[in-house]
Amino acid sequence: MNALFATTPEPPYYAAIFTSQRHAGDQGYAAMADRMAELASQQPGYLGAESTRDAQGFGITVSYWVSEAAIHHWKQHAEHQIAQATGHTTWYEHFEVRIAKVERAYRKPA
Repeated sequence: MNALFATTPEPPYYAAIFTSQRHAGDQGYAAMADRMAELASQQPGYLGAESTRDAQGFGITVSYWVSEAAIHHWKQHAEHQIAQATGHTTWYEHFEVRIAKVERAYRKPA
């Protein structure tokens, strides 16, 4: 399997889809993004994530979770809330979060 793709179980599971447009400049973003990826991976119910950002600052991160409750607990995590608040005030021009239930998944055969 490609290391860029999350390894997920058979559905159902949940996806938190975060799309964002960043302001120019890092302002501590890279370090915090690395920390959030590390911290999320330690949370109960976390299954994996996939993320990309283009040269103009538009990004998409999809994190996969066993349940909506696991996503909610991650949203409430104290250190994650600090990152969210900084995102509101410093890093993001705009963002959207969507929560979806994955009911079917398939991949290219090996």
